[in-house]
Amino acid sequence: MTNPMKRSDINRIIREAEAFMRSFGYVLPPFAHWSPTEMQARKNDIGAITGANLGWDITDFGLGDFTKSGLFLFTARNGRFEDLQKGRGMLYAEKAMISREGQVTPSHTHVLKAEDIINRGGGRLVVELFGDTDGRCDRAKGTKVFCDGLMRTLPAGEKLRLAPGESVTLMPGDWHAFWGEGGDVFVAEVSTVNDDTTDNIFENPDVSRFSGIEEDEVPLHLLVSDYATWLR
Repeated sequence: MTNPMKRSDINRIIREAEAFMRSFGYVLPPFAHWSPTEMQARKNDIGAITGANLGWDITDFGLGDFTKSGLFLFTARNGRFEDLQKGRGMLYAEKAMISREGQVTPSHTHVLKAEDIINRGGGRLVVELFGDTDGRCDRAKGTKVFCDGLMRTLPAGEKLRLAPGESVTLMPGDWHAFWGEGGDVFVAEVSTVNDDTTDNIFENPDVSRFSGIEEDEVPLHLLVSDYATWLR
């Protein structure tokens, strides 16, 4: 079992991430700045935030080295699967992410979610793609994706390199890993309704979506994975 992430490292990553996003003119919503104490005081009024898992999200994918395999995310809005099933209502989600240079988000796909992955600034975002066979990543199979409205037919393992302003549209069954190249990358994700507890399938069975945490200092802000414990 790998070592959990330290809360002190998570707090540092949050501070660095907010400064990085602000450098591109991206300002977080007010609830992003609430302390754990304020979240607890408001817990009866913030069901739309906690129920949709809006907020801070930092993971090393359970692999124990955030610099090599990890991702920073902030979920700014998210709809409900009940609406998705009905085909009307709030059917979308939006995330801000930071993919650091050489920091890999491991190969995965989604059961339901379709998503646009957009390079908003920084280095190039490298997206490695494979096709799907019977719900498994097929490393001998390519795929077809839209890149800013243009269809691209890609061989297995093709590495798209997205410059700032460029994007790729990924559908369920598009197996993808990604990382920054030539610098850290500010990434946007616009998608259908997002559920990180059930809708991620990782190629490596040792990967987990959320990290364990060693509480070596008080949280600066709660992560979405903290809500069940801190806001009961």
